[in-house]
Amino acid sequence: MAKPPAKAAASAATQHVNTSPSTAMTDTVKKVVPKPAPYVRKASDFGDEFLAVQRQLLLDERVQLVGQADRLEGEAASLMEDLDPGDVQFDEESGEGDSLSAERDRDLALSAQARQMVSDIDAALLRIEDKSYGYSLISGLPIPKERLEALPWATELVQEKVGGLGSR
Repeated sequence: MAKPPAKAAASAATQHVNTSPSTAMTDTVKKVVPKPAPYVRKASDFGDEFLAVQRQLLLDERVQLVGQADRLEGEAASLMEDLDPGDVQFDEESGEGDSLSAERDRDLALSAQARQMVSDIDAALLRIEDKSYGYSLISGLPIPKERLEALPWATELVQEKVGGLGSR
């Protein structure tokens, strides 16, 4: 007995459809969510005046951080000169007997942190020179000016930093 043509076509279509949930979901997502076009940088994204201000902010911050790192390293060296093995301070400032060694380690850690920020600033200054400043190193999208004004050495969008867009 022959099936009518419309029912035969519908029956044939259902026989070849993959009903796997993952494939069906993937196909739906591909149809619903189009891929964004890659961002094309524009010469007007960051003007010369904005870049000059950012460069000065970076240089000023660099001077402060280098001074801070040098001061902390000097304090750590001074603590080591005064330190006898087992020396522990017991006074109101040091709390529960903070040792000079722990204070020295803290100063060295803070100095290393300041030196890392100097390195980040130097990289930002190089990006200003090669015209790549202000763009995410992850996605290539422009970083909002407000973020760059608050954190001139920023290298990624907030969404990328917290694990959203472009998270790995």
